[in-house]
Amino acid sequence: MALRVDERADEFTVVDQFENGVTWIAHPDETMQRASHALTIDGDVWVIDPVDADGLDELLGEYGDVTGVVVLLDRHTRDAAAIANRHEVPVFLPESFDDITGNDLEAPVARFRDELSTTGLEAHTVVENRFWKEVALYNPDDGTLVVPESVGTVEYFCAGSEPLGVHPMQRPMPPQEALGGFAPDRILVGHGPGVHSNASEALEDALATSRRRMPRVYAGTLWRALPF
Repeated sequence: MALRVDERADEFTVVDQFENGVTWIAHPDETMQRASHALTIDGDVWVIDPVDADGLDELLGEYGDVTGVVVLLDRHTRDAAAIANRHEVPVFLPESFDDITGNDLEAPVARFRDELSTTGLEAHTVVENRFWKEVALYNPDDGTLVVPESVGTVEYFCAGSEPLGVHPMQRPMPPQEALGGFAPDRILVGHGPGVHSNASEALEDALATSRRRMPRVYAGTLWRALPF
């Protein structure tokens, strides 16, 4: 598996702050709007799918000590190893990510299945095939759902004014079975800011209308790609 190493950003933008966490975008001007998160559980900070940036450690320090760095999508290794090594903690990987090892990440690796360590964060498989392995985390204590790829809030995920959209490649077959049972109070995504109000309704609508709104999403993607 080819893993990409990102360049550390000179700056980052905090796009969401809430009682138990924070979301930042390390390259604010990029189209993909890769979002990274930190969640605080019992005073421990868990960093999720991170892109590194100057000044990031100071931000994380406001929430506590980093206990682990988590990768929820097999191609979101991003800067997990660099941050984990800096804080002398492991990178936590779902057991299904068996094609990623500590040698690939150049960092100590710990595995988890149904729960992230002893955090109480539930791990739920969203996609698992040879091309795409994705796990969501859910905190039943505060209703936070972290979905790294299957849904997002950036323009190229959404049709029109949708607050949340299904990944363009999944719109023909949205992950209804994997995500349809959640009624979250907050959704954190891998691309774009999170959804912090009416999150349950936004998720239900995104899944239910995924196919119907598919032509509008694809037309918008084509229009943005035109050279003018």
